[in-house]
Order: sequence, then C-alpha cells, then structure tokens
Amino acid sequence: MLETARLILRSWTEEDAESLFEYATDPAVGPIAGWPPHESVTESLRVIREVLSIPETYAICLRKDLRAIGSITLKMKGHTDMTDREDECEAGYWLGRPFWGQGIMPEALRELLRHAFEDLGMHQVWCGYYEGNTKSKRAQEKAGFRFRHKSEGLEVPLMHEIRNGYVSSITRDEWDWDRMYAAAAAVRNERRISDYVTCGEVSAAILSRSGKIYTGVCIDTCSTLGICAERNAIFNMITNGEQEIDKVLAILPDGSSGAPCGACRELMVQLMPKTYKDIKILMDYAEERVMTLGELTPEWWI
Repeated sequence: MLETARLILRSWTEEDAESLFEYATDPAVGPIAGWPPHESVTESLRVIREVLSIPETYAICLRKDLRAIGSITLKMKGHTDMTDREDECEAGYWLGRPFWGQGIMPEALRELLRHAFEDLGMHQVWCGYYEGNTKSKRAQEKAGFRFRHKSEGLEVPLMHEIRNGYVSSITRDEWDWDRMYAAAAAVRNERRISDYVTCGEVSAAILSRSGKIYTGVCIDTCSTLGICAERNAIFNMITNGEQEIDKVLAILPDGSSGAPCGACRELMVQLMPKTYKDIKILMDYAEERVMTLGELTPEWWI
C-alpha cells in the first residue's frame, strides 16, 4: 500500500468490481486509453482477476472512503513493450471522470515514481499516451516526465484501431533534481534581517547518499560572517548526522542554477577527500546540464 496526502494506493480486490464498473463503463475513460468501456459488473470482475491482479497494480482511493476511483500500475519487464531492462518499467493509469481536474493523478504518479525509484531501485520509468489525450499528457508533465519521441502507426488491439502515440520517461537523476529544485525553491525567501544582515537571495539543496534532501539559504553580512547557501545546506546535513554528498543544486536570484563558489567546493573536497570527484552538481536546471565536482575541481591543492 502506498499513501499520499489525499490518497491511498492499495491492491485491487474482487469487492471493487461494482466501483470499477461504475467508472470503467464511461466512454470517456477507457477508449482514449486504448480499451473499450466495460459492459457489465461481471466483465469488471474478470478484469480485476486477470489484469489488475498483476504485481505493482494499485486501486486509487481517496483517504476518506477507500473506494476505488481509478487504477495505476508499474508494468515491469515482461509486461511492457517500452523496455526490456530489469531496472526500467512503464507507468500506466486511468481515473474516473468525476475526479478529473483535481490534481489526483499527478499526485498518484509522483508517489508511484517515489516507490519505483526508492523502493524498487528503478533507473528509469517510461510512460505514454495516445494522440489527443491531453489530460494524460498534462498529468505526466506535472509528475516530471520528459517527452522522448513520437510513435506513429501503433496498433490498439482492444479498440481495433491504429493511432499515434507519444512516449515520455523520467530517470532517477531527473527525479532527484526535480525534488531538489522544489525543496530549494521552497526555502528561498529574500529578506533583510537587520541593517547589517540579508539572507535568502540564493537557496541550495544537498542530496545525501542516504537519499535525504537538506536545504540552506545564503546569509550575507557587513563583515566576513556570512555563508553561502550550499555550505549552509551541507552544515544542515552534518548537523543531522550525515556526511556523504551525492548531488548539489543552488538556485540563483533569477531562478536559474549555477556552480558553487571556491569556498563551497573546498568544503566538499575536505569533507570527502577520497570521493569528492563523484559529487554531481547541477549547472543549468533548464538545460539539465550536470558536471561532477571532479570536473570542476580536477586538482586539489593538498
């Protein structure tokens, strides 16, 4: 079972047949995803037994009543034609029409991605939608999926049709950077504390080797007592008992990202003298350009 602020993602049961039929009989739901509307509760029960019972398939439920209102799944190797790798999978989903436009599917997708990357150790998650399915497109974009390519002339066997499709995916690194950027943006708050101290023009996020994100903001003073956002975030990490850095991201005043200063690089090198060259630094969030600290600091002075 997976949980979010509003949702429970749980296994399908045979008792969900009537709820499944209620939403799957709607012609606006299934056909655009590639399957015909259900014609009876008996058919819905068969689908639960034969399709929705495969591993990593979840009924989407609101916390308030746990009634199935949609479905979401991770199709692993052997159940998808998007990848044949053990460390990659495909996300699939649908949602009952009364619940469209409420942000439910992006919320469910984000939790499914967390599960795929953190619990299952996936390297990449694929997803697709047929031409014209703008709601599915938006849900994928809100969850962080990147468009990869268009596929023309796809067979849709359950609908006896040929369609065009669009394929997106998100990698573990891309997922990490998105979470880090959101965390850093959440704490960036430029303000004056006194006549001598300002803070928050720059914010930063550190991803530790354990997978936790630590944040910090810059603090500027009228003397040398200030600190960069990156070092503030690193000290936050150390305060919480960790010392191994995996990734570093800083948000500049205009919302872009950039390289850490020499003092921040030096701290990271001294903190991890044997492995500092492996630390990844996001140089440009918009262009998704990444460098390692080893590339930025190839020779240490000690």
